[in-house]
Amino acid sequence: MRMWIILLGTVLLSACGKPTLVDRTSDIPDTGWTYADTLRWEFEVADTNAIYDLLLTIDHGTDFRYQNCYVQFHTLFPQGEVLTEAVSLELQTQVGQWLGDCGRSECTLTIPIQQNAFFNQPGEYAILMEQYMRQDSLLAIESFNLRIEDTGKRRNQ
Repeated sequence: MRMWIILLGTVLLSACGKPTLVDRTSDIPDTGWTYADTLRWEFEVADTNAIYDLLLTIDHGTDFRYQNCYVQFHTLFPQGEVLTEAVSLELQTQVGQWLGDCGRSECTLTIPIQQNAFFNQPGEYAILMEQYMRQDSLLAIESFNLRIEDTGKRRNQ
C-alpha cells in the first residue's frame, strides 16, 4: 500500500510541470559522439503567440576531456527555411570545476539555449544538433535532453 501512495504522489508531482512542445532524451553510444551522429528533435507548433524557453540537459562523465563542447544547431522551419548557429556549451568554470550537479563520475547540467523564444509559423519544426569539435569521436558524453517549455507568456503582435 505504501508503494502505491509513493507512486501516485510521484505521478501527481510530475504532472504539475510546465506544458512542453518537446521533452525528449537522445542517448549517445558508448563508442562516442561522432560527426555522423546528428541528434534530431521534431515538434509541432500551433500557437505562434506563445513564448518558450529552450533548455538542453547534458549528462556526461567527469572524464570528459574538455571545458566546453562546441555544437551546431540547425532549426528547420515548416516552410523549408534552415537556421544554423554554432554554440559553445560550457561544462566547466575557468578554473576547471564542473558546472551542474556532479557526483564522482557523472555530471548533469541544464543549459538555457534560448529564453523567451517564439515560433512565427505554425507547423512541423525540427531541431538538429551535431557535435562541432576538432575530434570526431567525443567520449564521456552520455545523453542530451531537449526541453521546450511554454513560459505562459504571450508575445505582442
